[in-house]
Amino acid sequence: MKRSPVALLYDIHGNLAALEAVLADVESEGATSFLLGGDYASLGPWPRETAEMLESVPAIVRIRGNVERWLREDPEAPESSQQFLRTALTAARESLGPDLVDRLYRLPEQGELEGILVCHGSPLSDIESFAPEPQQGEERMLAGESERTILFGHSHLQFRRAGPNGTLLVNPGSVGAPLDGDPRAAWAMYDDGEIGFRRTAYDVERAVAKMRSYGDWAEPIVHRLEYASDAANVTHA
Repeated sequence: MKRSPVALLYDIHGNLAALEAVLADVESEGATSFLLGGDYASLGPWPRETAEMLESVPAIVRIRGNVERWLREDPEAPESSQQFLRTALTAARESLGPDLVDRLYRLPEQGELEGILVCHGSPLSDIESFAPEPQQGEERMLAGESERTILFGHSHLQFRRAGPNGTLLVNPGSVGAPLDGDPRAAWAMYDDGEIGFRRTAYDVERAVAKMRSYGDWAEPIVHRLEYASDAANVTHA
């Protein structure tokens, strides 16, 4: 029996406006279940509202990303980004509250969908991820995986390519904060064994206005939302 389409959503980062638009598109395409790949609430305009909406969707796979882990662990980042990340994560914790923080932190690190390995950054790590073009030594990030599709996110770049050891590397992109110069929400649909990429326009200015209301510390995220790129000297999360 053929499975109904599954919507693949990664890196929402508290962007409720983008998520709402994507959910409308998902419904119009007839998908009835979701795969959620992590980085749901932190570093974005609406942490709690976004996390609560995602808890309400019928997810058949739901893993955590690095920002869920960072809700209780120190972020791995250069000293120049530490203050920004501490402030952003504190704002997320305050918005989410202890119960939601606990549920997000306790999500599994990996999952599987019909033989596809589901991870956040790579099979090795939630912060080390594959690039759109092959890189020397990237086989290390497979952590022994071979001859299968690896679904991952973290880099906020939508792409697919052949990887080492007979793998297919697929990144659905970021719903809430794309970094490829196109501010539209990026996601994918899994249907009958195939993964198809999608882009969804949403009210970027609504998200920008909400993010600006947090104060000066939020400007790097405002830039990310407006331009779908990171400002200079900002460490990607």
